[in-house]
Amino acid sequence: MCPGSGGSVRPGRRPVPPSGQRQSYETEWHRMQHAVGAQPPQGTTGWTQTGPAPVTGAGTAPLAVLLIGPAGAGKTTVARHWATRRRVPTAHISLDDVREWVRSGFADPRSGWNEHSETQYRLARRTCGFAARNFLANGISCIIDDAVFPDWPVVGLGGWKRHVGPGLLPVVLLPGLDTVLERNARRSGSRRLADEEVASIHGRMAGWYGSGLPIIDNSHHDVETTAQALDTALTNALRAP
Repeated sequence: MCPGSGGSVRPGRRPVPPSGQRQSYETEWHRMQHAVGAQPPQGTTGWTQTGPAPVTGAGTAPLAVLLIGPAGAGKTTVARHWATRRRVPTAHISLDDVREWVRSGFADPRSGWNEHSETQYRLARRTCGFAARNFLANGISCIIDDAVFPDWPVVGLGGWKRHVGPGLLPVVLLPGLDTVLERNARRSGSRRLADEEVASIHGRMAGWYGSGLPIIDNSHHDVETTAQALDTALTNALRAP
């Protein structure tokens, strides 16, 4: 499910570098503070273009995508595949993966939501946001996946926009309940949740209907078909007035 805040680098607070490194440090810090939509510095990243064409309508600026969905929606698999198949440099950031960097004292989602798990969620979200801004500042698009709730501000969309930038493009992946239950049953470890919890999360995600966000029902899609649907959703979002 979800986790936290805090972090070793606070917004607006800079560690003091050695005097001889100050100029290069401040230049890099400035780059990393760019929000979504800023032009990447010229010449910072080079790549060979292969794979599907880029999402149209993005201009030359890198994209930041947030793929939302309940446990078992396939968002991590789809996000990884979508990032891999793009013609331009694209990173995949999974919030659950970042949460699991905590090896001792990990707030296991199977133990329920509490102050400990909320703290780790906020920390992971801030870490993901910092990484995303760094990628974007260097001309690398990114896609983040997380179970973001429409009715729960603590794990809501606002936090992601604060940490990544207002140009973040959210898309919801919402297959049917039977599909997420089946996928959850194939999981193991902390990623496998009780069926009751999966059903509860799925029900709350239905609140995204009517939100105006693009929603993809991938109940009967394979990963590639879902990635193509994501391309379409992003193209439409970028063309919208």
